[in-house]
Amino acid sequence: MTEAPTDPLLAIALDMTTSLSAEDRAQRLVRAVQRAVPCDAVALLRTRGDELVPIAQIGLSPDLLGRRFGLADHPRLAQICAAADPIVFAGDSALPDPFDGMLRAAADPSHRVHACLGCALRVDGELVGALTADALDSRSFDHVDRRLLAHLGALAGAALRTMLMIEALEQRAAREDLVARDLVRDALEQRGGLLLGSSAPMRELRQEIELFAGADMPVLVTGETGVGKELVVRRLHSRSRRADQPLIYVNCAALPESIAESELFGHVKGAFTGADTARPGKFGVADGASLFLDEVGELPLHIQPKLLRVLQEGELQRVGEDRPRQVDVRVLAATNRNLDAEVAAGRFRADLLHRLDVGRIRVPPLRDHAEDVPQLAGHFADEVRRRLGCGSVRFVPPALDRLMLGDWPGNVRELENVVSRAILRAAARTKTNERVLVTVGDLDVAPAAAAPTAAAPSPARELSATPPHLRESVDAHQRARIQDAVARHGGNWAAAARELGLARANLHRLAQRLGLK
Repeated sequence: MTEAPTDPLLAIALDMTTSLSAEDRAQRLVRAVQRAVPCDAVALLRTRGDELVPIAQIGLSPDLLGRRFGLADHPRLAQICAAADPIVFAGDSALPDPFDGMLRAAADPSHRVHACLGCALRVDGELVGALTADALDSRSFDHVDRRLLAHLGALAGAALRTMLMIEALEQRAAREDLVARDLVRDALEQRGGLLLGSSAPMRELRQEIELFAGADMPVLVTGETGVGKELVVRRLHSRSRRADQPLIYVNCAALPESIAESELFGHVKGAFTGADTARPGKFGVADGASLFLDEVGELPLHIQPKLLRVLQEGELQRVGEDRPRQVDVRVLAATNRNLDAEVAAGRFRADLLHRLDVGRIRVPPLRDHAEDVPQLAGHFADEVRRRLGCGSVRFVPPALDRLMLGDWPGNVRELENVVSRAILRAAARTKTNERVLVTVGDLDVAPAAAAPTAAAPSPARELSATPPHLRESVDAHQRARIQDAVARHGGNWAAAARELGLARANLHRLAQRLGLK
């Protein structure tokens, strides 16, 4: 027996003692497994409740990282997690493979995985995740050493546990009461409050959130419409000292001026016509908790001095009440307006802006982190699939490329709408319970920049244009952009990736598909 198969095991073991980010550690782990096992794809998944969440993959569609795999919906994964030893599924197994249609090595996007193996990752008897490998050749795993698989599983489980422990320790350093906060965080993410994306702008955003979450001070969240400002506010609250208290929501744009003061600060019985009972107001309800002022730039001018008083002194006075009350409220605000310009125009008080702007977090527009689009698309595809009750949803590679080229003026919200409509169109031509395949023709989004053309197309060509021609033009545009960026940086692919707004690994995968490597 040669020494080669043990090299990946040694690499995994050494990585466990190396200072790496969780993302790099996970990615190196799946690469090591691919070197040890003859396969086309590897996925590393962690457990979260009754779901498996992908955290690293190689050889699969990039939208995988945005998906969630419920064990009740995926019998192969359930069988893997329940087994004490690694499982190699027969090539003719009737159990549906969770990654059918996602192997990048397949020329046909409607393919099925023909070889699949997996092992549960356990540490001290506790299930922490799963490791899977897939191949198009049905005989790929016929001669794989089961002892090697068991060793891989044991090391991978220990490596995953190490990642999770490091992540937990980092979070604990940023806030107190780790267990309670993690419970709140997990509940929040199950309600759709998960900030997806592994790009540099999203990593920086999460770091900013961690920085301000534990500090009991006002935070102003800014950004364009549809970028996810509310998700940022909810994450701030879930990781704060007040996470076990509610986050009270106020839409300032929907507050009628006539009752805005009463809505925010409350009133006593008989304070005005119709005030039949006393009302605490949003600040009264949020005493000891957090208050989210959404669209704070729309707040009426006559209310702003009273809000300033609450922020400065923690003191409010209900309508019709003679004596002020003390409240302990953390204010988190969000706006898509330029409040500095609003102050200059006299529509917003400068002193109130200074009080709200103790901490400011800018949420980047989607065009600034386009490499996260596949992951977001996969996440939205899973949500739409559950709502429609259709079969599994897959994107052909040109469809994901087209999404990455979009300008997205409506940001993540627009992407969600486009993906939802595309799946509806694709599902309409698909039989019940069959795989739904989303093509470029299903997407009603134009690329941000049109592909360069050498000559105007003939009328006959325009009339006969079909999706394959569209794919060729998109590929040509991407090829030209990548070649130009790499040449401009003297062959430095990392610098080219930064210029193009892509993760280096994504750029390499795209270049390979386009025949540039």
